[in-house]
Amino acid sequence: MQIGCAQLLEFRNYRTLSWRPAPRLNVVTGANAQGKTNLLEALGLLITGRSFRTSRIAEIPHWGTETTTLTGEVLRGETRCTLRRALTRLEDGTWQTSGEPAPEWARAIAFGWQDLEIVNGGPSARRNFIDGFAGRLYSNHIPTLLRFRQVLARRNRLLQPRTHDAGLAERLGPWNEQFATVGMELLGRRRKAVAALQTELARVYAALSAARSKVEIRYRTALGEAAEPAALLAALERSQREETRRGQTVVGPHRDDLAIEIDGVDARAFGSRGQQRLTALALRLAEMLPVSEAAGTAPVLLLDDALSELDPVVREHVLREIQSAEQVFLTTPDAPSVDGAAVFQVNGGSVTPA
Repeated sequence: MQIGCAQLLEFRNYRTLSWRPAPRLNVVTGANAQGKTNLLEALGLLITGRSFRTSRIAEIPHWGTETTTLTGEVLRGETRCTLRRALTRLEDGTWQTSGEPAPEWARAIAFGWQDLEIVNGGPSARRNFIDGFAGRLYSNHIPTLLRFRQVLARRNRLLQPRTHDAGLAERLGPWNEQFATVGMELLGRRRKAVAALQTELARVYAALSAARSKVEIRYRTALGEAAEPAALLAALERSQREETRRGQTVVGPHRDDLAIEIDGVDARAFGSRGQQRLTALALRLAEMLPVSEAAGTAPVLLLDDALSELDPVVREHVLREIQSAEQVFLTTPDAPSVDGAAVFQVNGGSVTPA
């Protein structure tokens, strides 16, 4: 899959831009605060309908504008598809997004500074990462996740009084059944996604790391190896007293985590800054093969400042690895020398061949 062209109108610091990138490696260079990251954000938003930088839509439009639009063409062999996205300010000051969904085969994987949170942040960052990856593999994962969150919110509301009464168990009963069924479905896909990622992660990290260290990830849940809803139901029953005291659901997929280890030790606690950044990048690159197999075509890679804080040898390894991808966008303050790469200079919201 490739992005054939993109047009931006009133997107962050881009008042208007029409750009036709190269079909393989695109190196986007320029000084800080000129729009390199904004350009990658626009490409990701065009394909996925979401920003990889922020969930606050109001941050994206150019200051003072009422409407932001993105238009582009994605290609898959002889198939061409036009994509359109619009952000519109409503009368109450809020922003609304609109646009048709991209075709199922149109996928993008983005890496940015915020991905360090996967390695050194809290459990929610790792759950979000694995849910995003699983959503690219299984079309029903995100709907299941949304349903699980709805059931969880309902259970928590019932627990809010923090008082145990004779009728609480009866009121929780129907929600416990749904929680267990949907929760184990969610957990099962997360486990499958982690297993698919681990095999490719081992290869990618070995290819990138000059020290030949080994990275492993494992899914961590209080339910152990259990796979049936009955196990989660039993866990809810055991924790009911604690739930009543705290006024919230204390066991389930919303409490799970990923263990990420470098040579057998916790990457969050013992990994250097460079190792953590390389691990986060390797996790994103490891998504490529499973997502390609699921979609039937390779996703676009959006790599924002992926070479910073890496030593020269590792940078060369990263560049060699990404050249095997189909279409790549790499931002960097200083363009590396890469055979066959198209280099573009960004300056104040304009993009020109370097």
